[in-house]
Amino acid sequence: MKICCIGAGYVGGPTMAVIALKAPDIEVTVVDMNAKRIAEWNSDTLPIYEPGLDAVVKQVRGKNLFFSTDVKACIKKADIIFVAVNTPTKTYGVGAGRAADLRYIESVARTIAEVADSDKIIVEKSTIPVKTAETIKDLLAANTKGCNFQVLSNPEFLAEGTAVADLFNPDRVLIGGERTPGGEVAIKTLASVYARWVPDERIIRTNLWSSELSKLVANAFLAQRISSINSISALCEATGADVDEVARAIGLDSRIGPKFLKASVGFGGSCFQKDILNLVYLCEHFNLPEVASYWENVVKMNDWQKRRFGQRIIKALYNSAAGKQIAVLGFAFKKDTNDTRESPAIALCKDLIAERAKVLVYDPKVPASVIRTEVLGADIDNPLLVIVGSAYEAAKGSSALAIVTEWDEFKTLDYKKIYSEMEKPASVFDGRNILDIKSLAEIGFRTHAIGK
Repeated sequence: MKICCIGAGYVGGPTMAVIALKAPDIEVTVVDMNAKRIAEWNSDTLPIYEPGLDAVVKQVRGKNLFFSTDVKACIKKADIIFVAVNTPTKTYGVGAGRAADLRYIESVARTIAEVADSDKIIVEKSTIPVKTAETIKDLLAANTKGCNFQVLSNPEFLAEGTAVADLFNPDRVLIGGERTPGGEVAIKTLASVYARWVPDERIIRTNLWSSELSKLVANAFLAQRISSINSISALCEATGADVDEVARAIGLDSRIGPKFLKASVGFGGSCFQKDILNLVYLCEHFNLPEVASYWENVVKMNDWQKRRFGQRIIKALYNSAAGKQIAVLGFAFKKDTNDTRESPAIALCKDLIAERAKVLVYDPKVPASVIRTEVLGADIDNPLLVIVGSAYEAAKGSSALAIVTEWDEFKTLDYKKIYSEMEKPASVFDGRNILDIKSLAEIGFRTHAIGK
């Protein structure tokens, strides 16, 4: 069996590396038109950071895992083709700001139809709106070589920062296909790949549309929990309650559970906001305005939480940040990843710079060029944004220090040293509730935490 994965990003790269490791008899090739990204996958410095990924790739790369830019050759020889290209939110035309932009999916389908000269199983790995398989099947039908294509939905449920662990031990593997003889054979074939290491009871078989919709709904439910506890964090601050104590109390209810009840500066990442907006668009398309409004408010609450954190900093600095230096610790949207998509740090830095503050940013994994582009735009510079090489360098001379990403190293910094080198009064704003606020107050910091 030969597998081709089109798209060498956060989904395609790790997923194929683990498949190659667990199924050494299968030849796995990851292809991408981005030559720089493929070169990085073939180097000692991978394009993405995930704990454990480097070790997995080094075990199988060059044996049964390959990275290439030759998309057409990969398609021709593959039995199974995973489609793991980007599906960003549209920024133009009908559905702008909500609908998924499927031009890359369409381009891949057209290329497969043009190049394939034998039967293939096409696997949707990208996060896509329900009924996308219809579009793919229609485009594949344009193939004039008489090939038979089966389209499956196999959404990823990876959490960045724990992607490799999630792949090794998934809660479930979801495979959706047509309830036809050909569809059932395709489902069985793909299931046999995962069965090398995933127990059969965790491999869920559904119809195509249930599988496509399940990914959007799963992310919407998780994001809803975060927005819900963040809304309560504002009430806790107003009433003197402690949001961590409230979360623990309700999380012990077996009907609710403790996961995704951690209050913070807001959620980010490539999936939550994009998938909820996609769900909103689908509801509007099917004339369900009340349902659309309900889910849209999850995103609005998250945006409000991000703004509220920045406003809290400005208020504590006597309603003026102009001419003051502020340290921002963490830029990735969560720890153990270098992904910055929709990171709360982006909005915070932009808001602080708009207030004429000098912002010093430190993140252990995100390159300076990425931080600069996310905040200012490509090839734009601004002396108010400075990227530094350590938390101590960021804090030195600053009036305030903001924790935006929950990197473990921020928990063990020498805060006595940091306090001694900061402008007084020195304030700490813990946007992730990872610090011992009481100890910091004893050092002399003015402390501010989410929901406390």
